[in-house]
Amino acid sequence: MQQKIIILDFGSQTTQLIGRRLRELDTFCEILPYNQFPFDDPSVIGVILSGSPYSVYDPEAFQIDLTEIRGKYPILGICYGAQYMAQLYGGKVEPAGTREYGRANLSTFEHENPLFKGFSESSQVWMSHGDTITALPDTFRCIASTEKVRYAAYQAIDEPLWGVQFHPEAFHSTQGLLLLKNFVVDICGSNQDWSPASFVETTVRQLKEQLGSDKVILGLSGGVDSSVAAVLLNKAVGNQLTCIFVDHGLLRKNEFEDVLKDYEGLGLNVIGVNARDKFYRELAGVSEPEKKRKIIGKEFIDVFEAEAGKIKDARWLAQGTIYPDRIESLNITGKVIKSHHNVGGLPEKMNLRLCEPLQWLFKDEVRRVGRQLGMPEHLIGRHPFPGPGLAVRILGDITPEKVRILQDADDIFIRNLREWETSDGVSLYEAVWQAGVILLPVQSVGVMGDERTYEQAVALRAVTSTDAMSADWAHLPYEFLAKVSNEIISRVKGVNRVTYDISSKPPATIEWE
Repeated sequence: MQQKIIILDFGSQTTQLIGRRLRELDTFCEILPYNQFPFDDPSVIGVILSGSPYSVYDPEAFQIDLTEIRGKYPILGICYGAQYMAQLYGGKVEPAGTREYGRANLSTFEHENPLFKGFSESSQVWMSHGDTITALPDTFRCIASTEKVRYAAYQAIDEPLWGVQFHPEAFHSTQGLLLLKNFVVDICGSNQDWSPASFVETTVRQLKEQLGSDKVILGLSGGVDSSVAAVLLNKAVGNQLTCIFVDHGLLRKNEFEDVLKDYEGLGLNVIGVNARDKFYRELAGVSEPEKKRKIIGKEFIDVFEAEAGKIKDARWLAQGTIYPDRIESLNITGKVIKSHHNVGGLPEKMNLRLCEPLQWLFKDEVRRVGRQLGMPEHLIGRHPFPGPGLAVRILGDITPEKVRILQDADDIFIRNLREWETSDGVSLYEAVWQAGVILLPVQSVGVMGDERTYEQAVALRAVTSTDAMSADWAHLPYEFLAKVSNEIISRVKGVNRVTYDISSKPPATIEWE
């Protein structure tokens, strides 16, 4: 039986990061809304309560009855989770004099406490809270302090229940991963048997049992997630799987042909559909971003359904849905707040059952599984690419000529990112999380040779990130930017100005639309 840590989500922006850190410890975890604890799941070995945007005394604060959890499982409360348990059991939480945010050092901590096993004397932690615990319940005791926070950590007396007012999951907490390891491995008893190899072995076995001799259809996008899902399914059911790769005319330059060759090299049964003209016709004259997305989504479903209908007796629709897709599609009350990019609505419409073999993986884990499956690095190391493709990078209406201009400019940018090495010996492409070119809805005056021009402007966009929840603009070398700018202006007909986007997320987004 696969061991499991349950992370109860009270709405913190770093809840996913807690999950990613636990996976780094080769321990399976599941993030659930704070009020949906799986009491009948025998595989649960421990519980973590996340942070929250609320104060514990806020009338709208999320609350949970811990009666059936406390004493049955080890519990670790982080930030709000720690404050909530302190208040719930008789302590006091009050607004801090000033918001406690940023780096701090544990001035004292209980060396012999299992939560701090192996800690060095000087341990930096990351604080992010506006409230603070001012009194502990009678049954709790303080086990760590900082200069400004008396109750930086506590433990229930003679009970496996801990709370920390800092964020061990944050990269700025220098021994945060060690604290989580102490809790997950030493206290909860994780066997640390979650790995790409074990995932592939277990998932292939489960897929064989789930799918039997049924036929399966999978929609490929050319991206990492759907590609890994396809190879995993192919390993499990072989020629029972048919993949459909639709070219909506908004892919990168030559991507349709190049990716099809990659898929054929992997032994996948792939149907390639060139539907560019159909999409261009439907998008003609449409400038509003959300309307463009809806048209692309509808047309994709129509094309996909027409091709899938040719596959007789198919019973399953497979998708490359990953864990962040599922988490971001629900808020902590379980209500849908954002539909993810996969082909929603098709399973019901086509009377197919849904198969999502990657639904528990984070993006970095998908790449690790791809490597375990022997997939080529240029496929699994690809940057994320939006489902609507270049449609969200062409501001305004879409025409074949605008697509041509953007594809040519983007091809130059991405090729140079791949070719330019950093001082560490890695390419700039590997050093950034995501990159692309934006075609701006403006024309500017320029001079080429002895002629005055009035042509398009483009913006280069490159960001660094760990999970895409937040991102910083990539500080690319000036020499690199100059080279790319010169090459685009001299080689791409229709462009006479190149800019660089230096906005971070938040407040900006990674894509422009």
